[in-house]
Amino acid sequence: MVDTGTREDRLRRRKARTRAALVDAAQSFLAQGRTAVPVLEITQAADVGMGSFYNHFESKEHLFRAAVDEALEAHGEMLDELTTGSDDPAEVFARSFRVTGRLHRIHPELSRVILSEGASLISSEFGLAPRARRDLGAAAAAGRFTFHDQDLALALVAGATIGLAQLLHDQPGRDDADATDRITEDLLRTFGLASGEARRLCGLPLPDIGGVPFTQAGPG
Repeated sequence: MVDTGTREDRLRRRKARTRAALVDAAQSFLAQGRTAVPVLEITQAADVGMGSFYNHFESKEHLFRAAVDEALEAHGEMLDELTTGSDDPAEVFARSFRVTGRLHRIHPELSRVILSEGASLISSEFGLAPRARRDLGAAAAAGRFTFHDQDLALALVAGATIGLAQLLHDQPGRDDADATDRITEDLLRTFGLASGEARRLCGLPLPDIGGVPFTQAGPG
């Protein structure tokens, strides 16, 4: 007699693998800047049947939205893992931005998917935006940061994130760590920290970024 529970588990795993393959394929197309592709080309890249596509996604646009959201949240989960261990919200913010800048070279495809979000990055409920909003608010509440409008502060952070990512892709010979730390210092000074304190925070050691794998966890 077939164990119904085992059969259902196998079915769930197969469905999860199919969905993950479609999301991976969509992220590859996004990283290449190729969104005007037919569903058939996506399913071929994912090595799944056309019928399987519509078992998971209503449309190509729905798939691409999921692909971006999952990349953003994977980025956010990496930040959560790499920015623990400090009670200073200003340090947490600085470390998060410094880690993000370095991830553009460590995970270039993830970076390009995030770049494909463009200005919408600021309003996303996944990834960097909600974490930056949290850290900005905590730093302001602790008296570490000063700004008049949190939304404008977040817009500044999002703009710096996108601009830095594009610069590092356009200039592969540029030192990503130096560029990231310089922009982080500028942001910290903009939010009211003294130059010496901003420099100190950007000189603190970072965790082993390369040792944290990029996993395609869904946004929930």
